[in-house]
Amino acid sequence: MNYIQLILTVCSLVQPESCDERKLTFETATASPNTCMMQAMPYIAQWSGEHPNLSIKRWRCVRAGEEGNKI
Repeated sequence: MNYIQLILTVCSLVQPESCDERKLTFETATASPNTCMMQAMPYIAQWSGEHPNLSIKRWRCVRAGEEGNKI
């Protein structure tokens, strides 16, 4: 199996200058960042709902172990 990472850049609502990256790793049949980009929104919405004190500023998809390009 292949692994893909959804990388979220998140910032604290209390301290907006305090930001960090969170990585969600998924097992997929094809480790395609393009497929991840098209299917990411439900996962982003779920993560956001579970972390109400954080705001997602950016996100990107990469193959697990690769840094990828920031969007």
